[in-house]
Amino acid sequence: MPWRNATPQAAVQHTPQGFLKTVKSEPIQSTLGMVSQRAREHMVTRLQAAGIQSETVLNAMRTVPRHAFLDTALASRAYDEATLPIGFKQTISAPIVVARMLEIACGASQTVGAWLEIGTGCGYQAAVMSRCSLQVCSVERIEGLAQLARQQLTAQSLHNITLLHGDGLQSWRSQYASSHARPAYERFDAIVVAAAGLGIAQVWLDQLAIGGRLVAPVQGDDGVQRLHVVRRLSETQFDRHTFEPMQFVPLLSGTN
Repeated sequence: MPWRNATPQAAVQHTPQGFLKTVKSEPIQSTLGMVSQRAREHMVTRLQAAGIQSETVLNAMRTVPRHAFLDTALASRAYDEATLPIGFKQTISAPIVVARMLEIACGASQTVGAWLEIGTGCGYQAAVMSRCSLQVCSVERIEGLAQLARQQLTAQSLHNITLLHGDGLQSWRSQYASSHARPAYERFDAIVVAAAGLGIAQVWLDQLAIGGRLVAPVQGDDGVQRLHVVRRLSETQFDRHTFEPMQFVPLLSGTN
């Protein structure tokens, strides 16, 4: 598969120096009664200070209640700049990570048609994605988490998200078509991967629409996970860049 502009050094120039280091880790001092719109506004202000510019993404994160996707014991920390546990040995990504990945996925577009998310987790990122796109298709390999996410998303009355318990390393269409009657998406305008593998899976490239963007963390030979971004230029040409280090749970195949 030919790659164009795949030199990491050239790509790094597009990333603000020390992007993630600019995020202050100080927690928002709040009680359960204060986990509200004001806390989200504080979070959005912090994201803007860290370099997030997409109004689409900022408005989405301003709207979606992150605390609603966490255990009540962690609700007071929902808007901290922190990764938090969601059970099943999985975590919810820090707000800056969600915002960064979705801003890159959006690119210059204000609204992306159809997204594919690999790794639903508790459903928070899918909820934010639903505010940035017309349709979100999300696959989660852990059945218990898929059930939890479905409950959370239903409670938020989000109707443009389709959630599937399945394998993110298989095509969405083949898995969805086996259990649903209506036609499934074959290609997506944006694909966001919420777990780190050792490379970019061919099945993801196959599902990327021309002009679409794939955002995924990849673990290099040095053991460091870095954000990789692939844009499909044509049926055979892809443009690839490597961005800053990030930390994700490992990408696994199959379901459980």
